[in-house]
Amino acid sequence: MRRHRKRAHQGELDFRSWGGPRRGAGPKRAGSRDRVPHRTREALSDRHPVHVTVRLHEGLPNLRRDAARAAIERSFRVASGRFGFRLAQYSLQSNHVHLIAEAEDEDALSRGMQGLLVRVARALNRLWARSGSVFSDRFHARQLRTPREVRSALVYVLKNASHHGLRILGIDPFSSGPWFDGWNRDSTVDRPFPGAAARSWLLRIGWRRHGLIRLDERPRAASP
Repeated sequence: MRRHRKRAHQGELDFRSWGGPRRGAGPKRAGSRDRVPHRTREALSDRHPVHVTVRLHEGLPNLRRDAARAAIERSFRVASGRFGFRLAQYSLQSNHVHLIAEAEDEDALSRGMQGLLVRVARALNRLWARSGSVFSDRFHARQLRTPREVRSALVYVLKNASHHGLRILGIDPFSSGPWFDGWNRDSTVDRPFPGAAARSWLLRIGWRRHGLIRLDERPRAASP
């Protein structure tokens, strides 16, 4: 007797999160960036922040526009602290999003990311007057285990626009940088923070052992 696997309904978002079988597994076309290689993910500790990357499908509008930023920020405010998942920092690039988050375990990360990205996808589809999936396949997640790893990830995420060759004077407005309190200078913003306060020692305190982040600092190494 053939067994049928149950599939969770994910609305407008078509991606697989923390492991599991998926349609279209197997060799991919060379050069395609639509899919993250399928691997069994390691167990996630709530002591370790996570650097998450998720990409748009090809051909969609640029996320670095004021209207898209506003729609995404509204979605983040609603969904950033649910299911044992907390979105602490982020940056929006033209065709992908970087997040630094905390989660109680891998299930909380999967559920939190699913809820977050479904809400973002719906908001962007309304803005763009379209329907269908927005994000490509699975998200990529990497645990950050040491203060140095967390600091490097913060630099990479908050300074990601300069990593891609964009000239940014000061703090990138398409990121959580305006609310970030770890710069080596003061920053103020009059909009409410569209994320959740970090709870882990590494993301609150530990990374600061290696110094506050300079506005002219650039990422030193590639990251997911």
